[in-house]
Amino acid sequence: MRPQLINTPHFIANNLALDFLNSAFGTGESTCDCLENDANAVAWLQAAGQLGSEFHGQAVGLAAAARRLREAGARLIDTTKQHDEGDLDEINRLLEAGHPIRKLERDAGTRFILTERRRDHSIASLLEPVAAAFAHLLVDGELSLVRQCEAHDCTLRFLDVTKSGRRRWCSMAVCGNRMKVAAFRARKDAS
Repeated sequence: MRPQLINTPHFIANNLALDFLNSAFGTGESTCDCLENDANAVAWLQAAGQLGSEFHGQAVGLAAAARRLREAGARLIDTTKQHDEGDLDEINRLLEAGHPIRKLERDAGTRFILTERRRDHSIASLLEPVAAAFAHLLVDGELSLVRQCEAHDCTLRFLDVTKSGRRRWCSMAVCGNRMKVAAFRARKDAS
């Protein structure tokens, strides 16, 4: 049996879609899936700021749908980076079924405002912001900035928004320091 990590999500990717991919992570033999069950999937959406803490609805089947979206998004990003066609069906289904309601209203004065709210508490509505984040990642040309952490045993991805474009680690605290210590030890042992 493989050891389990505490289900604490990492929000280090600089992108909602990549943070969603990173909801399953691990180093070495330790793994964690923040979408393990419906309650954890709701907690992840709340931690990501995509669902208010006041949500107390039933989300039966949310975790399974979220894992399908995560797998579809990962395949799409991987195949697109390799210039292969990916399957758009899962993302398009959620974008269509979960699209938010937009409404033109007046504010307290005479100005007009465009409001947007979640359509309902269906699984598609709950996951639509994540599906939209995948779509924006692919459409906005940021795919070339998606990187995999260079730690040999890390699964996390991130959007490299550094000026130099040379970010190597998911996080200096998570993997950067660990890999630098290992390199230092290797150099010390070699001498």
